Amino acid sequence: MPPPSPSPASAGGDPRAKSIFCAAACPEPVAMTALSAILWRDIQLAVRVGGGAWIGVLFFLIVVTLVPLALGPDLALLARIGPAILWLGALLANLLALDRLIAMDHEDGSLDLILTARVPLELALAAKALAHWLTTGLPLVIAAPLLGLLLNLEPRATGAVALTLLAGTPALTFIGLIGAALTVALRRGGLLLAILVLPLTIPVLIFGVAASNAAIVGPIPFGTPFSILCALTLASVVIGPLSAAIGLRQGLE
Repeated sequence: MPPPSPSPASAGGDPRAKSIFCAAACPEPVAMTALSAILWRDIQLAVRVGGGAWIGVLFFLIVVTLVPLALGPDLALLARIGPAILWLGALLANLLALDRLIAMDHEDGSLDLILTARVPLELALAAKALAHWLTTGLPLVIAAPLLGLLLNLEPRATGAVALTLLAGTPALTFIGLIGAALTVALRRGGLLLAILVLPLTIPVLIFGVAASNAAIVGPIPFGTPFSILCALTLASVVIGPLSAAIGLRQGLE
C-alpha cells in the first residue's frame, strides 16, 4: 500500500507550514507552485524573524567600518585592499544567517513535511537556498557600492566588486546549505557549521578578490578569474542541493 499522505492536522494549524503541506499533498503538475510557495514562505520568515537582510547588512557595515579604523588613515592602502575587505565582510555576513536556513524548519516540524512531500527534496532545498540568497546575499551586493565609498574605492572598483559579489555570493549560500543540512539536528550546530563551511568557501573568496583586483589594477585579464568564479557558483548550485539532501536524509534517520 502507498504511504498515507500527510493530513492538515500534521501541520498543526501553523500558517508557516501550510505551504509545505500543499507541497506534500499536491500532484506533480503543480510542483512549481509548491516550490514557489516554499520560496515565498522562506522570504517572509527571513524578513519577519530576526531582521533578515538588515542584520546581514548591518554586520557588513560593522566589518567594513572597523577595518579602516584598525589600519589607520592610509587611503592608498584602503583602496588597494578594499575589494578584499568587502569580500571578507560579505562572507562573514552570509555565514551569520546560515544557521537558520534549515534549523527553523526542524524546530517547528515543517522539515518533516518537506521530507514527505512529492516535490523532490533537492528542489525544495534549492528553493530555500534561493530565498536565503535573496534576503541575505542580494542586499549585500546592493550595499557594496555604498560601503566602497568608506574604503576610498573609485566607481570602477566598486562596480567590479559588486559584479563579483553578484556572481559569487550564490556560491556561498549553496555551499552553506550543505553545512546547514549536516548540522541541523545538532545542538550548538552553528559553531560546527562555521568550521565546515569556511574552508569550502576559500576558493570563492580567492577568485572573487582576484577578479576584483584584475578589473582595477590588472595585470591579468578580468575574464579569467571571473569565469572561474562563475564556474564555482554553477557547480555549487548543482552540488549543494544534492549533497544537502543526502546529508539531511542520513542525519535524520
